[in-house]
Amino acid sequence: MISVQNVTKAFGPKKLFEDVDVSFSPGNRYGLTGPNGAGKTTFMKIIAGDEDPDAGQVQRPKKLGILRQDHFKYEDNRVLDVVLMGNEALWSAMSEKELLLAKPEISDEDGVRLAELEGVIGEEDGYSAEADAAELLQGLGIEEPWHDQPMRALAGGYKLRVLLAQALFGKPQGLLLDEPTNHLDIESIRWLEKFLHAYEGVLITISHDRHFLNAICTHIADIDYETIITYPGGYDDMVRQKGQVRSRVESENAEKRKKIEQLREFVARFHAGTRASQVQSRVRAMQKLKLEDMKRSNIAAPFIKFEQKAPSGKQTLTIEDIEKAYGPGLQVVRPFSALVTRGEKIAVVGKNGVGKSTLVKMIAGELAPDRGHVKWGHQAQVGYLPQDQAGVIRPGTTAFGWLREMEDKLSNEEISGLLGRMLFSGEERMKPTATLSGGETVRLLLAKLMLFKDNVLVLDEPTNHLDLQSIAALSEGLQRYEGTVIVVTHDQELVREVASRIWVMHKSEPILDFPGNFDELVEKHPELVTEHH
Repeated sequence: MISVQNVTKAFGPKKLFEDVDVSFSPGNRYGLTGPNGAGKTTFMKIIAGDEDPDAGQVQRPKKLGILRQDHFKYEDNRVLDVVLMGNEALWSAMSEKELLLAKPEISDEDGVRLAELEGVIGEEDGYSAEADAAELLQGLGIEEPWHDQPMRALAGGYKLRVLLAQALFGKPQGLLLDEPTNHLDIESIRWLEKFLHAYEGVLITISHDRHFLNAICTHIADIDYETIITYPGGYDDMVRQKGQVRSRVESENAEKRKKIEQLREFVARFHAGTRASQVQSRVRAMQKLKLEDMKRSNIAAPFIKFEQKAPSGKQTLTIEDIEKAYGPGLQVVRPFSALVTRGEKIAVVGKNGVGKSTLVKMIAGELAPDRGHVKWGHQAQVGYLPQDQAGVIRPGTTAFGWLREMEDKLSNEEISGLLGRMLFSGEERMKPTATLSGGETVRLLLAKLMLFKDNVLVLDEPTNHLDLQSIAALSEGLQRYEGTVIVVTHDQELVREVASRIWVMHKSEPILDFPGNFDELVEKHPELVTEHH
């Protein structure tokens, strides 16, 4: 059981939560949700004991598995050892045993201590620990040859998988996982879902993957109205229930406003007259209403609407036998040809590292193919959102200034309106571009695409860094867009909602060009989906 009592936390004038009372029970799996900036990660740090609340207390189990994001801490450690460190009692017993056994002579005292350590190692399943750790690593896509390598031998995304295995290792009573599906391909996400379904402790996870939350959560703990409201079910269930709660709270607030207005009118009319006692009681009633009043909902979704200045020709894109290799024997894209017609919505899916970004970079003209051609049709105007956004937005200006540079024909009001729709309201429009968070960067790049009104959108992992409300708004914007879309994504809901055609990439095989939606792909090629999704 994890129990949070009367917890309050503020940063300066901004109050994240006030007097939060909530418990998380073993056997339940909780998704912690709320928009960017609502305080999800802060709340998780308070539960983990990494950050103190301003007031209140937290009761937590002795053995907590926590997904840490500090993968550079372990550069010189063996991969398998990093996982074993997830069980502190076992790791310290094993390390001490090793030191004692390395002594040239072992005293009687050492012998007694060794017996004690053997007891701890036995209790903590130490004799199967390496095999258990190896099984976790393999489930997360890190094959055996890597297990004895130092952490620095792994690419960044794989280091995070090792840290996820560390959090899951050693049968913790509680699990705190902040964005566990980042850097996982769909196959590893499936494995993690299965693992968590079998997990018997209490799980709290933050995730921007709607499919993952729907698949694993028994409850959603949503940060809103400066508190945490727990809803039964997955993410979609919560959205439905939250709509009802929100309209109830909003109508109660409207009632209160109306009442306050009536009381105010009464006080204004009679404050100098004969009804002094009635006026005083109305003033007290007003104060009482104000005191109980009205925590505002922080739910905010951007309004994403992609338009086109003019449609492209019917044959929007012709791809003729393009291929790409990085050095001998490392062919990333095998010869691929396709005809894309106006208005098609294509999702590009496959494991990490199979070449999805390489393919869309060639299509967007950011990278030349080794052979073959990419030909855009009559009047095709292409808007491209890269996966790596470093340097795309010029530092040294503001969100408003950067959009202003892009388009000088629009008035300041129109640019401010566009920024407002993408949740840059008031002062946030003047936020220096160098300080933008990941989510803000993506929202500003999407604002640029809305501004340019291209008739083709090529988007590489656009949901990275976006919160759930923004991902749902992006999905809706793409569904309504009349132009052509090519989108690389691991977000299964986005594929399901948007794509009418799917390009499946898998290592060392030609790209499968599937002429249907995600559910049809699952039906016709179940082997591909279990392998890659």
